[in-house]
Amino acid sequence: MKSKDGRRNGGTRDERATAGARASRRGLIGASLVAALGAAGAARAAESDDKPFAQHRLALQLSDRAADKQEFVLSVANKMLTEFGPDRIAIVVVALGPGIDLLRTSSPNRAMVDSLVSQGVRFDVCMFTVETVERETKEPVALNPHARRVVAGVGDLLALAEGGYTIVRP
Repeated sequence: MKSKDGRRNGGTRDERATAGARASRRGLIGASLVAALGAAGAARAAESDDKPFAQHRLALQLSDRAADKQEFVLSVANKMLTEFGPDRIAIVVVALGPGIDLLRTSSPNRAMVDSLVSQGVRFDVCMFTVETVERETKEPVALNPHARRVVAGVGDLLALAEGGYTIVRP
């Protein structure tokens, strides 16, 4: 079938080849960008790994404010330390959204968080969420001094997964 100007639909062979080459280059550039971001995330997770010789790596996602959910995440972390031993497992609890309440200084679970920190568990808090809460309430969020501030909780989880952590949302 031909168009009004006498060429086949889709343009000339040269135009189709040029368009195909552009699409291939875009795909290659996109794939390269994804690979570079993935490598950067894995490197970031490895850099922050306090237990490079751990045989197991577990990231626990907490995005719920409910006290029973918070206690369950802390219980899972504690049980995994007991099961594998603190030297054989690296555990990171990532608090985002309403889950950041676990890492407030006023949290009723503060003593358990501090105890787990002393056993090598890391607690990461999403600063996107913290900044949103501060903007909406016009009050600063007082965080547990042991909480490691990360730009985005989801980005942190992604980097941890790329660094070999298993993500669990109890």
